[in-house]
Amino acid sequence: MIKKTTCKNGLRIVYEHIPHVRSVAVGIWVQAGSRYELPEENGLTHFIEHMLFKGTATRSARQIAEEFDRIGGNINAFTSKENTCYYAKVLDHHAKYAVEILADMFFNSTFDPIEIDKERQVVLEEIKMVEDTPDDIVHEYLWQAMLPNDPLGAPILGTEETLNTFTRESIISYMEKHYTPKNVVISVAGNISEDLLNHIEALFGDFKQPLTEVTQFSTPTIKPVYTESHKDTEQAHLCLAYPGLSVKADNIYSLVVLNNILGGSMSSRLFQEIREEKGLAYSIYSYHSSYEDTGVVAIYGGTSCNQLEELKSSINETIQTVMEQGFTETEISNAKEQLKGNLLLGLESSNSRMNRNGKNELLYGKHRSLDEVSDTIDEVTLESVMELTKEIFSHEPAVSVIMPKDVEC
Repeated sequence: MIKKTTCKNGLRIVYEHIPHVRSVAVGIWVQAGSRYELPEENGLTHFIEHMLFKGTATRSARQIAEEFDRIGGNINAFTSKENTCYYAKVLDHHAKYAVEILADMFFNSTFDPIEIDKERQVVLEEIKMVEDTPDDIVHEYLWQAMLPNDPLGAPILGTEETLNTFTRESIISYMEKHYTPKNVVISVAGNISEDLLNHIEALFGDFKQPLTEVTQFSTPTIKPVYTESHKDTEQAHLCLAYPGLSVKADNIYSLVVLNNILGGSMSSRLFQEIREEKGLAYSIYSYHSSYEDTGVVAIYGGTSCNQLEELKSSINETIQTVMEQGFTETEISNAKEQLKGNLLLGLESSNSRMNRNGKNELLYGKHRSLDEVSDTIDEVTLESVMELTKEIFSHEPAVSVIMPKDVEC
């Protein structure tokens, strides 16, 4: 059972006891992502995530890494468009020690200017690495083109220009604004004890930050733009995006089922028709990215340059066939069973439970049981999926293409 404690400063602790495991996963979830940045701050949320590993008043970056190695644990972090998470997984008898290190990083990072300059170069290399991966960067180009003046369309990593402006002062100013108790959730799952929960509350339950205005953002409009880039690559990379749903939409599970049937599995329409039947692509899939107030349904395919037009036509044909002839009851049933299986199988570790609970607390402030979610998936009908299909694919898509350099197509 998932339980929650709210500390006197407003910070929330959500926890799930799993007695049959020997591990504990703990995550510090912060409602701060690249979407909350001003244009000149683009990439700062991600940069702060890096800097929390670069040393505190009592621990160097090397010591933080060595201390987790010594207890056989893992520590990491990630930044998304709407939140940041610092997390660790350790054996249950090391859990209190792991939380102490996380708290030290969270509250006592020094943000040494020398370390800032070094990490600036590390993130710059990370940006270059993504630029060298066309099947990744084509999605980034798409977001930047279809949401050109909205932080939701800006790259999470930032740019070389913004990266060079970050200072200790800008880091502290951003954290004072966003790393507030009411924006923070501590999620714990595994073989946890009452002593561990008390320890977490003692470490995090009293911190305060200056009161600041909550960042407000307006729901962006997806623009059906076309963007084309040229890179030294063997394949052409194509990405299409259609307006989707907010993660809080009532019919979000109809979208999950729709995506699974269209391009989210090996038996999906896109995979079977484009890869298996026509041999046009090795990688072909669809996905949906859902945020607090908006979302996108996207399709990706990579193929030889001289087959790009055929790939585009085949994707359009698949969509048109679905729009005109619909899905089958068997496809709906199979998709629902696969989704329920993925849900249950994906939550067999303490780390996955911690992630689920942390996200749910930030997004909804409540937690549904697996049975309740399974029941909601079962309520999806062929009619609800088809209604959504026609709504989504009636729009003109935004298109991003990466073409090989110096190649005649």
